[in-house]
Amino acid sequence: MTDTAKTASTLTEEQLLAMPESDYMNAEQLEFFRTRLETMRGELLENGQTTIVHLQETEAAPDEADRATQEEEHVLEQRIRDRERKLIHKIDSALDRIANGTYGFCEASGNPIGLRRLIARPTATLSIEEQERHEREEKLFR
Repeated sequence: MTDTAKTASTLTEEQLLAMPESDYMNAEQLEFFRTRLETMRGELLENGQTTIVHLQETEAAPDEADRATQEEEHVLEQRIRDRERKLIHKIDSALDRIANGTYGFCEASGNPIGLRRLIARPTATLSIEEQERHEREEKLFR
């Protein structure tokens, strides 16, 4: 592992935020977000495997009320996994943007999304201003 890779893998949020604006999306920052995204992806895949095992191990309850509760729990688990599957897709897209050099920049305006926003939502594709505009338009056209 190179010194740069070691530094990037141990970069903290505070160190990231302390970097000058001119360092925006430098190699260390990209590595920080790549590592964070890959960790998130791994956790989501692990959760999915846990759910599969849980659903396979569940025995049908003889009582009708218990069976209904069990089915409701399964529906909820599947809904959560569906959301996580969609998040995995967003993570993969973010990793692609890191690879092609467009990560951290707003898809609508081309302006920097900002480190604080990316720390809070590493899969963000829009700056806060563009996201707010998008949400306002969405409300108007519903």
